[in-house]
Amino acid sequence: MVEKILDKIGMEIPQSDIDRAIIVYTEYLGFLGDSIQSFDETTPEALLEWSRNNGEREAAKGGRVSDIILRYPPTRLVFIDKIAEICLKHDLKVKDILWVNKKINNMLDISISETVFAFEKQNSKLMKEVQDEVNTLSAPVVPVQENISVLPLVGKMDHDRATLIMEKAIPKIAKQKTRCLIIDFSGIVTIDATIAKHIFDIHNVLRLLGVDSIATGMRAELAQAAVEGGVNFSSIKTFSTVKQAIESINSNS
Repeated sequence: MVEKILDKIGMEIPQSDIDRAIIVYTEYLGFLGDSIQSFDETTPEALLEWSRNNGEREAAKGGRVSDIILRYPPTRLVFIDKIAEICLKHDLKVKDILWVNKKINNMLDISISETVFAFEKQNSKLMKEVQDEVNTLSAPVVPVQENISVLPLVGKMDHDRATLIMEKAIPKIAKQKTRCLIIDFSGIVTIDATIAKHIFDIHNVLRLLGVDSIATGMRAELAQAAVEGGVNFSSIKTFSTVKQAIESINSNS
């Protein structure tokens, strides 16, 4: 049956997938034969696990779920043809043949669903891990002088990044014994009132840790977003560039 399915699919399938399919199909046919007498409606756990593994594996290698789903139509045809042949050979009643066909179709539909759900879950997990890594790399704390560091913000600032700064960057700042942190906004594309408040909260936490914070590269639209959100940045020193901020710190030290 597996060979016939492969012929109909007409594409290269990993040998490990073929070997696993043979085992699963053999187990399922045995289950199907045992359940005919009792009309058991349950689905074998081995089939569910196999389907989930297919979805997770395809997502892990960066594949497409459609590459798995396209195997199902030929699989369905081969299964129904083979089971119909067996049913006719053993003179099964019409109601039994109909039940077997219904069982096969239901089994394959459940398998598709489990595969898609597992693929989406694994894909979402991988995307989150990548995004977390990107967020970590996009909020580095860069020492530029003794006790002075720069936090360059690049791209779009959202809730996740603001939270990451609070959870990751601030402990790093404390570890580096930074006394003055320059938060550079020149690379920020967009920011809204809510995120502006997050930034202000970060400033307050730094102040409690004894760290002075300076904002640089604050464009007019970013400042406007802060004002619209009711955030008062007047307590934060601002400069046009990081260079100007460092020169001011050095002149006052």
